[in-house]
Amino acid sequence: MKILIVRVSSLGDVVHNMPMVADILRHTPDAQIDWVVEEAYVNLVRLNKGVRHVIPYALRRWRKSLFAPATRAEMGEFHRRIREEAYDVVFDTQGLLKTGIVMRMARLVTNGQRVGLANGTEGSGYEGASRIFHTKSVPVDVRTHAVLRGRLVAAAGLGYRVDTPADFMLQSPHFDALPAWVPDRPYAAFFHGTARASKQWAPDNWVQVSRLLAERQLPVLLAWGNDAEHDAAKALAAQMSDAHVLPKLPMMEAVLFAQRAALAIGVDTGLTHIAAAYNRPTIELYCDSPRWKTEGNWSSNIINLGDQGTPPSVSDVATAITSLLGRVNVRR
Repeated sequence: MKILIVRVSSLGDVVHNMPMVADILRHTPDAQIDWVVEEAYVNLVRLNKGVRHVIPYALRRWRKSLFAPATRAEMGEFHRRIREEAYDVVFDTQGLLKTGIVMRMARLVTNGQRVGLANGTEGSGYEGASRIFHTKSVPVDVRTHAVLRGRLVAAAGLGYRVDTPADFMLQSPHFDALPAWVPDRPYAAFFHGTARASKQWAPDNWVQVSRLLAERQLPVLLAWGNDAEHDAAKALAAQMSDAHVLPKLPMMEAVLFAQRAALAIGVDTGLTHIAAAYNRPTIELYCDSPRWKTEGNWSSNIINLGDQGTPPSVSDVATAITSLLGRVNVRR
């Protein structure tokens, strides 16, 4: 059986879509699974050992020069690649008009299916017009978790039930030599930055938590994704006793950073979810986004704190650190 998954973005959503691959292979072990994803996330999807081919999609970049010859040539190559195979099932788990169009481009075998979402979840960007490309539309509860949503679509399309914990099937990223920034001792990863300011946690809270980690001799490494986050990281590090601001990390190095952390603490953002997908000891901080949507609920190594409009306290995080790492041994 040949299966195509269309889930093009964003970082956290691509990660949360991965457990449907393990589900499919558990019930159809000989399935060959391909995936269409935005070019920025191609190497991330390649880390899923259940995916055969990753087909890059570059609409974000193509839109900037839609009528340029080079862009038209790339779009033509994408159309050719997506039609190389005839698929038994094509899944669109994003539910947008653009992803529905991609779904429609793919070739089907005789009696093949195009399966997608019949409705969106609360607060999602779902576009009902995407249903015109389906042969089967799968209804989900409006408060369905981001991981469960894709799993339910696959289960409905292939005729099985979701009855196991989420398995992300993520391999470690490979490097011939570890990047120079990788420390030779365990570290805590702070994912403090996120696109929406209201989802951030107060800077003083991060500083107080760093003091708790200093008692454990656990240095703090701070990641960042843009100039504002870089400035915020430097300001935080200046107030911490053992903290280091990382260089700008390419995608695979950012994944490595999350995957190697002895403890990850982060707001509702993609790299926090990657750490949780690797089942690292992770504390997810929800300040202004609904926890039910993306909380790490597949491992006891993940503790979720706060909720929309009710950020967690430093005390909450201190308790979670003790739960994940044990009590500090105080020498007398």
